[in-house]
Amino acid sequence: MTANLPSQRRLRSAGRLATAAVAAIAVTSGGCIRLKNPPDASVLQGESLPKVVVPDKWVNPTAAGAVADNWLTSFHDDQLTAAVAEAIANNPDLQVGAARVEQAVLYARLAGARLYPSVDLLAKGGGGLGSDSSGIQGALLTGSWELDLWGRVRYGRAAAREDARSAQADFEYARQSMAATVAKSWFIATEAGLQAEVARASIREGDQLVSLAETRSRVGVGSDEDVSVARANVGTYRDTLRDLQFSRDQAIRGLELLMGHYPAAAAAVTAQLPGQPDAIPADLPSTLLERRPDVIAAERRVAAAFNRIHEAKAARLPTISLTAGISAISSDLFLLKNRDNPVFNFGAGLLVPVFKGGALKTQVEIRTAEQKQAVAAYASIALRAFGDVESALSAENTAREREQILTQTLADFQRAYELVQTQFKVGSTDLRYVSQRQLALNANRAALVRMQSEQRVQRVNLHLALGGSFQSRP
Repeated sequence: MTANLPSQRRLRSAGRLATAAVAAIAVTSGGCIRLKNPPDASVLQGESLPKVVVPDKWVNPTAAGAVADNWLTSFHDDQLTAAVAEAIANNPDLQVGAARVEQAVLYARLAGARLYPSVDLLAKGGGGLGSDSSGIQGALLTGSWELDLWGRVRYGRAAAREDARSAQADFEYARQSMAATVAKSWFIATEAGLQAEVARASIREGDQLVSLAETRSRVGVGSDEDVSVARANVGTYRDTLRDLQFSRDQAIRGLELLMGHYPAAAAAVTAQLPGQPDAIPADLPSTLLERRPDVIAAERRVAAAFNRIHEAKAARLPTISLTAGISAISSDLFLLKNRDNPVFNFGAGLLVPVFKGGALKTQVEIRTAEQKQAVAAYASIALRAFGDVESALSAENTAREREQILTQTLADFQRAYELVQTQFKVGSTDLRYVSQRQLALNANRAALVRMQSEQRVQRVNLHLALGGSFQSRP
């Protein structure tokens, strides 16, 4: 083994020389050519992206007020905030999205690998005549580098990077959508619990009417029909309560699935809706939509498509590659002894696409069609974003107005119900009118709870439509 040490040192020395030669080719060639990088697709937005009319202000009015940067905290519900955080950390769909982002980033790194020289080492050792080996010993170190004269590789790398940015924006939108979905599911589950409380109150009032009808029947001022009607009404309320309990359990199961839990309908949800956030600030800028992740993702897909068109065009041009190598080989069977005097070689290759049956031209046309599709998709998403904001603003404003109306109506129905109850007790009216007033009162109570929940749901929809809070990120 000690006799082979000088030869091993020679091989290592030859390897260093070959590596230095490849590096010298790369530096010298790159320094002479001084290629420019492909233009950033963002500077082409005025030419490539569609013209979307941005309004100076929203059609639906906004009021004065301010909201904290973190929109979730504006509901002042620590349990809700914790549930959203748990869902973002544990939801399997988000974990799939995170893996997709990781893949896209790695593909972008892989796309740029061809910008650097490729170096390969082949080493072989052999035995004597009696062995299975040929008896050849030595090493071959080769390097090659494709000169990216026309930017084909760099355009491909730029496209892959834009794909990675698009995937990251899509993942961020998925995170925001998950937070919004958890919040809305939380409100729906809480609303179902409040509706169940309305049904329980109706049952209690119905039981009182049954007792009163039975008393009136015994003293001869009522009838058995009134008793039967009163009992039937209570049965209807009990059926409604059971249905609401089932709806609440289903809402909680859906919430548990979002949080990555087993759907046992056991999650603790607050008994009351969280506080209503402050009013929407006046003069809410439409430029907030520029930070919306799905809009950003669509814009990055346009940029990627732009780069792929130029990548396809560059593929129609000649390819030049530089090669370098060094070999140190000896053999006990042949008169082959260049281990002490390694052989160096340098070369260059030219590949010119002559005839591909129209494949390269068609590839350019395909990439051009993909860019048209990406631009149209961007326009569609941008317009949809404006529509989402306007719809959420309109829905929340309507819910606020309806809540005020229903609150006053509830007070009127409550007063009417109390009056007709008194009349029924003294015998000046029958149970039919009492039942009608009770049904109207309970329907109004349920509608008021629905509007209170709807306000919060639409506020979440607005934040999702704007891509965050009402304040621009610094």
